[in-house]
Amino acid sequence: MTVLKRVFVANRGEVAVRIIRACKALGLETVIGVSEADRESLGARLADRAICIGPAPASESYLRAEILITAARGTGCQAVHPGYGFLSERPHFQRLCTESGLTFVGPSAEAIEAMGNKLSAIRIAKRIGVPTVPGSAALDSESDVQAAASAIGYPFLLKASAGGGGRGMRIVGSPNELAPALASARAEAQAAFGDPTVFLEKFIKRAKHVEIQVLGDLHGGLIQLAERDCSVQRRHQKLIEEAPCPLIEPAVRTQMAEAALALAHEVGYSSAGTVEFVYDMDAGRFYFLEMNTRLQVEHPVTEMITGIDIVQEQLRVAAGERLSVRQDEVAIRGHAIECRINAEDPANAFAPSPGRVTRWAPPVGANVRLDTHCAQGYFVPPFYDSMIGKLVVRGDSRAQATERMAAALAGFVVEGVKTTIPFHREVLGHKDFREARITTRWVEGDFLRGQARAA
Repeated sequence: MTVLKRVFVANRGEVAVRIIRACKALGLETVIGVSEADRESLGARLADRAICIGPAPASESYLRAEILITAARGTGCQAVHPGYGFLSERPHFQRLCTESGLTFVGPSAEAIEAMGNKLSAIRIAKRIGVPTVPGSAALDSESDVQAAASAIGYPFLLKASAGGGGRGMRIVGSPNELAPALASARAEAQAAFGDPTVFLEKFIKRAKHVEIQVLGDLHGGLIQLAERDCSVQRRHQKLIEEAPCPLIEPAVRTQMAEAALALAHEVGYSSAGTVEFVYDMDAGRFYFLEMNTRLQVEHPVTEMITGIDIVQEQLRVAAGERLSVRQDEVAIRGHAIECRINAEDPANAFAPSPGRVTRWAPPVGANVRLDTHCAQGYFVPPFYDSMIGKLVVRGDSRAQATERMAAALAGFVVEGVKTTIPFHREVLGHKDFREARITTRWVEGDFLRGQARAA
């Protein structure tokens, strides 16, 4: 077993705060690497020590693997927690940590490589019989893309092989749209992931985005913590998540969980991971999409209905311990909903809204949780992701959780920057959300268009 006393937090924002608090609960010391823009952040204040790793741009600080390794070793840390984003799914960073004598709080480099690349993950899924969306292999030339498009049929999804978050993804509805979509998808994929490789997938018109949370240890222990519905999306970016997923038959739910465990077992997965599926509402079938080999932004909704601290489990696994819970001990209690609070202006095409938070009055109460790094007086920098908090509520039923979330949003006051709170309030009050009739295209195809017509 690895003796962990001090953990280096290689991230920022609310996830850094989340990791620090989990470490404190386990009696572990923390050191956080911060950019010049984050010197006064909540994470820097909560950690036992903060060390500056470079200028504000992420490319000069949070994405510099060698600097992070040097900082971790120089401060006597035994482990590095990468959080999500930045270097969390870079096998090179995992190997650098290991070669430097540091424990990487996450899966092996081999598991990251196998499941982090979408095409590699799809090949593994096909090999073990997990259903995948009809699509193509990696495509290099425009003629290959045209041939694959003819075989699959329009509309289809053009997707980047590497990375995620909706970058390098385009919906192509006709042959005339193909050339410009291919050029922009490749350019975006190259800029975001350093890899312009693309492939095609059949476009499912009425789809839900459903994911299964898994946890594994280094002793062969592997469990699943049920599913989350992440269908409220804009430009493939998740905005609202809930658990469990409504409107899915118990048999399908069971099959999804079994498929997720089979994939994780196939690659010897340890730590926290998420297996993502698309659910065809018309056909009643699900298909494997990808696996995120890291902690997910939306992990709190699963924690709220299971009572299991996923980050603490990650830390225990990294120390060589077994998972603290068996599959037969996992119990789902009620329903949870998470709203991502972003410093964006929904009335202005969700434009980023950096600036000083002049008032911050979040909701409090039983079954209400807020994961954030913000407070009154905090300056939201323009250099990073715009998320400033995650508001999560739990209820005994989905209806109760919805009402509690609506009340929590109504009582959440933020001034000085624009936020997505008004957007969430309108979604929560919409009949389609209340009746769980949301698909991945609902926000852009129905909700926002409906608002535009009303204006």
